[in-house]
Amino acid sequence: MRLNRKNPYPEKALGFWLTLSVHSDAFCADPRAYLTALWWRLRRKRLRSRGQFAELFKHSRRIYDLWILREQGVEMVAGDEFVEPVILALVDASAAQEALTQTLQNLSAEEVPALVFGTGGLPTLIEAARKIDWCSNPWLMPLSAGDRIAPGTAKAYRARMSQSKSTIIYADDDLLNKVGRRTAPHFKPDWNSELFQHFDYLSGACIFRTSFEEMEQASQADEWVKNLVARRVEEGKPFHLRQMLHHRRARPLPKVPAMLERMSRNPPPVTIIVPTRNRVDLLATCLSGIASTDYPHVEVIVVDNDSDDPETLSFLNRLDPRSHRVLRHKGIFNYSAINNRAAGEARGQLLCLLNNDIEVIEPKWLTTMATQAIRDDVGAVGARLLYPDGRIQHAGVVIGMGNAAGHCHRFLDPDEEGYFRRHALPQFTSAVTAACLVVQRDRFFAVGGLDERNFPVAFNDVDLCMRLNQRGWQSLYEPRATLIHHESVSRGFDRDPVGAARFAGELAALKRLWKTDEVVDPFHHPELSRASESFLLRL
Repeated sequence: MRLNRKNPYPEKALGFWLTLSVHSDAFCADPRAYLTALWWRLRRKRLRSRGQFAELFKHSRRIYDLWILREQGVEMVAGDEFVEPVILALVDASAAQEALTQTLQNLSAEEVPALVFGTGGLPTLIEAARKIDWCSNPWLMPLSAGDRIAPGTAKAYRARMSQSKSTIIYADDDLLNKVGRRTAPHFKPDWNSELFQHFDYLSGACIFRTSFEEMEQASQADEWVKNLVARRVEEGKPFHLRQMLHHRRARPLPKVPAMLERMSRNPPPVTIIVPTRNRVDLLATCLSGIASTDYPHVEVIVVDNDSDDPETLSFLNRLDPRSHRVLRHKGIFNYSAINNRAAGEARGQLLCLLNNDIEVIEPKWLTTMATQAIRDDVGAVGARLLYPDGRIQHAGVVIGMGNAAGHCHRFLDPDEEGYFRRHALPQFTSAVTAACLVVQRDRFFAVGGLDERNFPVAFNDVDLCMRLNQRGWQSLYEPRATLIHHESVSRGFDRDPVGAARFAGELAALKRLWKTDEVVDPFHHPELSRASESFLLRL
């Protein structure tokens, strides 16, 4: 897409045409939903309107073209000119030599020197490494033939070299199709070591420092950049440059793990806490699932919050005291207080907060979550939760969605690609839901448990996770533990004035304490919509 900068009118005309095309595609995809979104826009319900429009805009193949046009009108963030340090492109020509000329011309225009391997002259990576002047302490930029870098890429990287102590800097990327059109943008999270184990989102879109010795060892494997990154991470986590700098012919695909490879052989005792009120049908299903769970040391505490249904009370009285403890918690529903009280009486090393409307569908879910929860770097572990119809209800929590917090990938079918299959990959997140959450008991109390005063019902899990994160115990989403969640069936929704007022107070507290109406979630991206839980492009 070439634009004449001397005359702004063609650019305005193109922008108008692209905007019209995007809206036309959205309307054709679902006219009723489009008119509903427009109605909310006219009613000045901007957040609701943006979320609904975002879901419709994904049907347009012109949406990224419009973003590119707007990007071209923004100055790229860069610093002063630098002679040093040296950035050297390492270009792999083994798979696509016919596109090599385009890459070399692009690098020459950006004044980035290139060293090509995979050809007759330098057939291997290690032979190329011997040609590098290591005394200049270069930064290497691994590329494949056919890849391009954006204008100003070298300047943008150099500006961050002086600001970051990391020896790895990576940027966002998109793909070039057969005719050179930019598609499939990947607006990446900040460094996420757990995600990187299953999805190499750095190779081919980064620069790093290394040594000849490290390259010699790493070059024996196909994923040599990934191996080098793993070595370098020990010296400091990679720095994410949130700019679209790399245009690629191909990128590594996510690798969905089948099961947790290293299960704990002697998992610690777990106390499962199940708050409940009436709805014996849900509770019976939940406790039956716990009974079928394959875990050696489980204590179950059922906390009854003023049940008055005779069938429910009879069911609670019949529970075997050898495997269940029933606590009576009277008064207004306060989820935080209920769980804090039960946690205080728990005997397990791990706590599992579990809603009574959770349905267990496979026996290894708790072992999987417990194995992750006992790690030194992990705080709260959350499961993948599905609606009864099989669509995703929870796949981690993003801070800032709706200026509060939202569930990732909600309503997505687990078999769909979604956003680079993130819904199917274990990864660190800012928070997870307490509908099914496992955490070490000591760590739960080290941060003060759930906040009973500010978050009696909503956002208490988000607040807990954020306080755990601050202590270096990062929240982790684990999709290999999958359960069904009949969301809020037993308690209902807060549509009455009292409930609405309480929720408004909890939302205000979340914004006050965690600035959710301002911050960008490090595992999301500022170019992704804050109004959508589907990781859609922001416009």
